[in-house]
Amino acid sequence: MIRLVFILLVCHTWAAQAQILVDDPQRSRVGKKAAAGYFSAREKAKEEAPVQREPAAGEDRYLSIHVGTYINDRQYRWGDRDRADDVGEAMLGVTYRFGEWSRSMDFLFRAELNSYEIDGESPLKLTLMPIIAFPDARSDFPLYFGAGAGLGIFFEQVENESDLSFDYALIIGGRFLDLWDGGGLMVETGLKGQVNLLSSGQHDGVYLAAGGIFEF
Repeated sequence: MIRLVFILLVCHTWAAQAQILVDDPQRSRVGKKAAAGYFSAREKAKEEAPVQREPAAGEDRYLSIHVGTYINDRQYRWGDRDRADDVGEAMLGVTYRFGEWSRSMDFLFRAELNSYEIDGESPLKLTLMPIIAFPDARSDFPLYFGAGAGLGIFFEQVENESDLSFDYALIIGGRFLDLWDGGGLMVETGLKGQVNLLSSGQHDGVYLAAGGIFEF
C-alpha cells in the first residue's frame, strides 16, 4: 500500500513538471514556430521602418544653352567658289540630357542655329543632332567627350544649293555643375562639319562655345 502511494506521488509530480514545461513562456520561445515568428516580426519591422536613401550624384536631367562661333573653318564647293576660309559665323544652341547609359555615358539632344557668309549671302541653318557623351554627368567629372550626327535644315540658303545637309560633330567640353542652386556653366570646343545632301558643297571647322546649365 505504501509503495502504491509512493508511485502515485511520483507520477503526479512528473505530470506537474511536464505541464510547467509546456506552459512556461520562456520554454515556448524555442523551436521552429518560435524561429518563424522571429523572422516574420523582423521582416514586418523592415517594411514599416522608413527607408533612408542617399541622393545620387548629379541630376537626372539638365538643359544647357550656349552661344559660340567658328575660330577656324573652310568650305568646299559651296556657292561660286571651290574653297573659302572663315565662312562660319555665330551659333546658338540648346542641349538636353534625356538619358544615360548608367555609369558610362549620357544621351544628349542638341538643336542649334548656325549662320554663315557665302558669296555675300547669309545662310541660316538649324541642326538637329543626337549626341553621345562620356563620362555621364552623375560622375561629377568636369570634362566630357562626345560625338554626334544629325540633320541640318536651312531656313536661308545660297541659290541652287541644298536645303538639307548631313551634320556631324566631335566635341570636348567642361561642365561645372552646382555652382549655384540648380545651375552651372559649360564651355565646349571641337570639330563641326556638314555635307550638303542634294547638291555639292561641304563645310567643316573648329568652334568654341560657352553657356549655362540648368539642372532639374
